[in-house]
Order: sequence, then structure tokens, then C-alpha cells
Amino acid sequence: MPSFERFPTARLLAIKPPIRRLGRIHLSLYFSFVIAFCFSGCGLLRDSVPAGPNDTTASYHDDFGLNIAYPEVDAIQSDSREEIATTIEPFSFEDPSELPNIEISLHDAVRKALTSQPVLRRAGSTFNARVTPQAVTTRFDPGITAASQQGTEAALSAFDAQYRQQLTWSKSDTPRNQQQAFGQPSVLDADSAFFNGEISKTTATGASFALRHVANYRKSNQGVGDTFDFRLFPSAFTGWLEAEWRQPLLQGAGTEFNRIAGPNARVGQYNGVLIARINEDVSLADFETGVIQMVADVEQAYWNLVTAYRLLNTIVKAREAALQTWQIQKARLEVGTGRADDEAQARSQYYQFDAQVKNALAGQAGLYESEQQLRYLIGLPATDGSLIKPTTEPTDARVIFDWDSALSQALKRRVEVRQQKLLVQRRELELTAAKLNYRPRLDFLGQYRYQGIGDHLVPGFYENLFDGNYQEWQAGIELSYPVGFRAAGSAVAHAKLNLKREHAVLEQTEYQISHLLSNAARDVETRHELMETNYNRLQSDLNQVDVLRIRYQQGSDSINFLLQAQRQVVNSASDFYRSLSDYNLAIRNFHREKGSLLAYNHVQLAEAAWAEAASDSAYHVGRYLTPRKNPKEVTAPKNPSSATFNPSEVQSTQSALGESTQQD
Repeated sequence: MPSFERFPTARLLAIKPPIRRLGRIHLSLYFSFVIAFCFSGCGLLRDSVPAGPNDTTASYHDDFGLNIAYPEVDAIQSDSREEIATTIEPFSFEDPSELPNIEISLHDAVRKALTSQPVLRRAGSTFNARVTPQAVTTRFDPGITAASQQGTEAALSAFDAQYRQQLTWSKSDTPRNQQQAFGQPSVLDADSAFFNGEISKTTATGASFALRHVANYRKSNQGVGDTFDFRLFPSAFTGWLEAEWRQPLLQGAGTEFNRIAGPNARVGQYNGVLIARINEDVSLADFETGVIQMVADVEQAYWNLVTAYRLLNTIVKAREAALQTWQIQKARLEVGTGRADDEAQARSQYYQFDAQVKNALAGQAGLYESEQQLRYLIGLPATDGSLIKPTTEPTDARVIFDWDSALSQALKRRVEVRQQKLLVQRRELELTAAKLNYRPRLDFLGQYRYQGIGDHLVPGFYENLFDGNYQEWQAGIELSYPVGFRAAGSAVAHAKLNLKREHAVLEQTEYQISHLLSNAARDVETRHELMETNYNRLQSDLNQVDVLRIRYQQGSDSINFLLQAQRQVVNSASDFYRSLSDYNLAIRNFHREKGSLLAYNHVQLAEAAWAEAASDSAYHVGRYLTPRKNPKEVTAPKNPSSATFNPSEVQSTQSALGESTQQD
């Protein structure tokens, strides 16, 4: 690399610059020093200023940067609800028969779960290690969507009238390159003010109307003392009042485009009223999905509790029978007619059943845990000294569904299908708007203006303005378009692909629902057959126990057969009660896959009562709205939510092919 000494000219300039540039270099060095000082911050002072006599080694800020700053959570107070504050110590092995009962039916449990609190709880949430508050569904979610920037009110706000105003004052004291007396430059001394006020409105056809008023005030020394000073007033008010109308003729024109994409929408962006309405309907579908899930969880917890009660009762009876057998065998052993191994077997089986009783009472999936799970879903305290007792008996009657009508209902009633059809409608609207955007921008522009002037604002300027002596107008068209329409063509292609995707997802959704419904229908039949089989098995085991007990008491048979028969009774009874619960849950699953779970549980969805101010506002607005005389002749985009649907309506008996069938 060449050394610096090979460039003596450059070294000379760096060491000894010309005298005529000395002042500029000093000035540049000064600014460089200031900039370097500012960017160095406190580090320059820290490195250059020595420690004072009162400085200490320890500092309050030594570890401040390493500490974690936590939010002031105590500043947000939340009042504990009654079901939280009244919670007492949980049950462990208390006798359920000695506790007060809260009798509740399945219908009441569902109603209480849906009306007790605004959060739709999910089964198992109480025992999860993690809590995710953002993932829950609440009653406020549809309203939040409606009140957000994705709702209809935000979309309608694009058509609101807009008012803009500007008012400024200024003072000018500008020297000019003109010589006056004593070699001084002439000075332009002026006072001015500017006012601009405008109110504009965009209509559903894309047209924009504006009423604009401009007023200027000017007072200056320009021309004062000149020989040819032709000014009418030394200080004057000038301005105009104009009306403007801009009407798109191609791109951005028509109610269809503006209701889909919104006024002045960019290519590929769709935020119109119809899109916002679909957003709200999708949010309602999400809320309905949460309600369906909660109803299914409540029914699951209810039948689990019914099963827990019956399993506990079965094992308690088995323990009592085992205790009786043990006492008989113990008495025989004491009188010398029994065997020690038989007594040990009877004693072992008693303790085995005793352990099963404790596990069925307070263990995992036991009575107390199942009862607390139902308590959580319906909004009761975790423990309040009482015990929920179900009163609705599970059905064991054979339920027969008509397959054709069930499939037809599933393809129409399922919330997933309705939600996906809304998304298909949205993509269809977006494609329509994209095609309408695939045109040049051609606008008609018309303006009409009144001019005025005066030495005073009132009455001079405004009197002259409203006399109408000075009128102007302008009319014409404006044309603009991107050569090639690449962005618009890409938006059309994107909208077509989105529409094809949503159609494919809709077909897959219906295809999957048909499989799920088929599996649910098979499960109903299977669970009923298993329930009948387990019932027959239970009756056989009970008869066997009765026979073996008599033979054992008579001493004609070994105790082993009786103990084994008692265990078989417990197993067969447990299997029967579980299969009975599974059969009722299978019926629930079939209704869920068919889309009639809410109707099956008598649940209706409705909008909450309006606030008094909202009702009054709707009444006053409705007074100025009248029905169209010929609504069919009006060309307007179809409302995507014009149809009505009630999840709790009477179920249709029409097949998927449109044929009427008889519902069993």
C-alpha cells in the first residue's frame, strides 16, 4: 500500500491550508466539535470529568438496568364474585349421603351455564396447567367486532360528511433588492390572513359533493408612494364561495362497487358495508360455535356425574357384600369350620373394594371431581358445602334417525357450513369489486364559484360576494389509468383464486360433515347394542352371585367362586352404566353433527336488549325512512344476511336431494 509521503501536495494542504479559507475551516471544525459532543452524550463527560470528593463507589443506578420492570397490577382492582368468595375447603372422603343436595336437571344445567356469566367456559379448563384468557369466547365478541374498524358502523363512516377548516395569520417583513434612501434596501411589510372552510360528502354512487369557502386578507406597503399605484383598497379581503361535484364514470362508480369496496378504495382493498356485514356474521358464527361447544361440554359433564354416582353406588354395594362375606368366613374360622386362606381372600377383596370406593369418591374422574367440573361449567362455587345431584334420567330407548333428512339438515344447519358460505359470499363480492376496478379512472368534474372583494369583511367583502356580480364555472373530465393495469389484473386473479379456494373448502367441509354424521349415526346404533349387551351381562352376573351365595352359605361350594362372581358384578355394572352414559352422549354427538344440538337442548340465540338511547335513535331515524314503492326495480347488491336462521327451529324432514321424508 503506498505511504502518505508519496503525496506531498496533499500533506501540505492538510498541514497548512490557504489563509483565505481559514475562517471557513475554523467554522467547520467548530460545528464538527458540537456534533461530536452531542453524539457522544454523557460518555464524554464521564470520561473527562474526574470523580469529586463526595462521589461514592456504590450507586443507586448500578443495577437499575438489570432489574425487570413489572406492571402495577395492584392498581387494577377486581371485585371477587360471590361464587369465588364463598368457596370453602374441598371435599375428600366425606359421605355424600350426609351432604345437602342441589337437585338439577340437564335443562336447568344448560340454562344456568349459558346465563351465569359472559364467558363461555370449556370443559377441563379448571384443571389445565396454563390459563389463556385471550383464547376464551365471550358474549362481547360479536359486539366487539361490530364496534371495531371491521364493523358496519366503521364502513358507513366513510360516507359521513367531512368538515375541514384552516385559519392562519402571517406577518411579512422581507427586504428586497431595491435601494432606498441612505443605501438601505426596500422592505415589503405585509399583514395577511387566510381562511379555508369546506364541507364534503361522498355518496353511495361514488359521487362527492363539496361546498368550499375561501377568504384572504392582505395589507402591505407595496405600491405605497408609487406614482402608478392602482390599488382600489390599501387593505383588501378577497375570496370565493364555490360548489364542486365530482362523479366517477368508470372506476369507483356505482352503488355496487362502493358498498363492497368502500369509497376511494385502493386496488385490492375491500372495506365496504357488505364486507363489514359479513365480518359481523362470521363473528356471530364463531360465537355460536362457542355456545355449541359449551352446551356439549355441559351435557358431557352432566352424564359423567350421573355415571360417577352410579359407579360409586355399585362399588359401595359390592363392598358391603364383600364385608358380609368376610364376616361369615371369619366367624367360620373362629369356630374351626373355615380355612385361613379363604378368610384372607375375603378380607383382601373387601379392602380392594374399599380402595375402589375411595377412588370413585375422591380420585381422578371420581364423584367429587366430576361434580366440581359441572359446578365450574354452570357457574357455582367450587365447594359450598352441598353436592349437585342430577335428576334427569338417561334414556335407554332406541332412537332412530332418518338418514336422508339428517344429512340434509347437517348440510344446512351446521354452523361451519353457514360460516364457510359467508366466506364464499365475501370472495364473490371481492371478485365483483376487482372486476369493476379493472377500468380506467374517468371522473366528471363541475365547479361553480362566486368571487368577491372588499376593504372590510362585513359588509364590504360579503356584500360584494353575495351580490353575484362575479361568477365563474368550470366543467370537464379527468382521465387517469396505469398503463397495462397490472395491479388491477393481479387483484382480479387474486380474487378468483380466493373464490376457488373457499369453494374447495366448502366442499371439503360438507364432505367431512357427511363422514362425521355417518360415524355418529353408526355410534348411536353401536352404543345402544353395547348397552343392551352389558345389561344382559349384568343380569346374568347378578343371578350368578345369588346362586353362588346360597351354595356358599350351604357349604357346598368354595368361596373363590363367590368372590370372583362379586368382582364380575362390579365390572359388568360399571360397564353397563358407562355404556348407558355413552349412548346418551352418542345421541348428543349425532345432534351436534346434524347441527341441531341447540334445538335438542332448547337453546335460542338472540340479540340482547338495546339501550334506551339506541332505541330512541333508531325510532327517530326510522321516521325519515320510507319503503321503496318498487323495490324490485332498484339495482343494488344483495344483502348477504337477508335470510333468517334459527338454530332452535323445528327440524326439517327434507332430504339432501330435496325429497320430503318422514322423521322418526
